[in-house]
Amino acid sequence: MVRFVGIDLPKNKKITYALTYIHGIGLTSAKKIVELAKIDSDTRTENLTTEQVITIRDVLDKMNLKLEGDLRRFNGLNVKRLIEINCFRGKRHRTSLPVRGQRTRTNARTRRGSKKTVSGKKK
Repeated sequence: MVRFVGIDLPKNKKITYALTYIHGIGLTSAKKIVELAKIDSDTRTENLTTEQVITIRDVLDKMNLKLEGDLRRFNGLNVKRLIEINCFRGKRHRTSLPVRGQRTRTNARTRRGSKKTVSGKKK
């Protein structure tokens, strides 16, 4: 089992796609990491040798990326700062509404939760 930054990578996936399971590594950076480590991108995670695992770990250290807990903490602090300074985006975060200008009259179900049906007025 291959483990980087506290995350167990899936065994049966190619290493490029397995690295994307780490929060903060997308497909582009995963390809760059595999290229810098000089590993064939078709190699499955379960077929990695210990030397290859060590080289990937070294490349991750050299790239100075914010990964997993550090990145989550960084993003959380940014949101908390917006809420504290009481800006528009902070207010939207606080009321759990869309932050980036999307409409809320219809849609926005993911952010607002499931529908709460209001009964019609009786005559």
